[in-house]
Amino acid sequence: MIVFRSPDEVPDGFGPSAVAIGKFDGVHQGHRAVIRRLKEAAAATGSRAVAVTFDRNPLAVIRPDRCPENVVTVDRKLELLGELGLDATLLLTFDEELAARSAEDFVVEFLVRALRVSTVFVGADFRFGHRGAGTPELLRELGPRYGFTVEVVEDVYLEGSSRRVSSSWIRELLVEGDVAAAARVLGRYPDVRGEVVHGLKRGRELGFPTANLSTIVDAFVPADGVYAGWLVDHDTGIRHPSAISVGTNPTFDDVLVRQVEAHVLGETGLDLYGHDVTVEFVERLRGMVAFEGIEKLMSQMAADVAQAAAILGVET
Repeated sequence: MIVFRSPDEVPDGFGPSAVAIGKFDGVHQGHRAVIRRLKEAAAATGSRAVAVTFDRNPLAVIRPDRCPENVVTVDRKLELLGELGLDATLLLTFDEELAARSAEDFVVEFLVRALRVSTVFVGADFRFGHRGAGTPELLRELGPRYGFTVEVVEDVYLEGSSRRVSSSWIRELLVEGDVAAAARVLGRYPDVRGEVVHGLKRGRELGFPTANLSTIVDAFVPADGVYAGWLVDHDTGIRHPSAISVGTNPTFDDVLVRQVEAHVLGETGLDLYGHDVTVEFVERLRGMVAFEGIEKLMSQMAADVAQAAAILGVET
């Protein structure tokens, strides 16, 4: 997938394009429904399939006091969009200048001139342009003037749920530690990516060595607790079944910041220091608690490992 970071980077003659516009935070099931319809239309008309998105949540500029934490970073968002088979993404810098641009100017500058848009796909609640004046209805008014059609993709609901799929729902689920439900809303396991760094090596001393991720990761970290999941080593391409801990280790009370640690099941001598890894969360086993003594902690860790292995369908 080609990534354009301004309309000036789009080459002359690019297009025609079928375009989907949105924040795409998390690239969840709702976003994927829009992208699927976009790709179908692009294939039917011989157009390029293009996403238009932003380098930050617009609220970070417009109403920073109301801006939520992102589900994923911009780089991870681009990676996820690329995995869906788009031809290109136009990543716009959302600053005060862009916030002040009128809805029609947005359409003309970015969609018509740069991408030669033929069809625009948006969600029913999409807003754009100065003070959110741009709506699907306005796009439909502008379409005949500038030579494009508009398709509004309806909200997506999970089977058995009356709540529409949204990034805010995903954040709520991750705050609760319900990674299994978050996976259904996302259409993939929630994950975080980072570098394996040296920790206090306490897990190794207890017989359960862990790969400790750096505090800089690329996604919203679920609630403190213990999880079953996978550690994906990007240096080797190997997926390791794991028991994952998130939190500050209250039994010892000497970890000052939240950490993500993964104990690879059935491995004791694995050296992952410096490796680029992704930790995928499959199911929460329990919350994070302080134990009265090391023996009780070790007993619970053994139970966690056994439970994680059962959930993941592996032997230890």
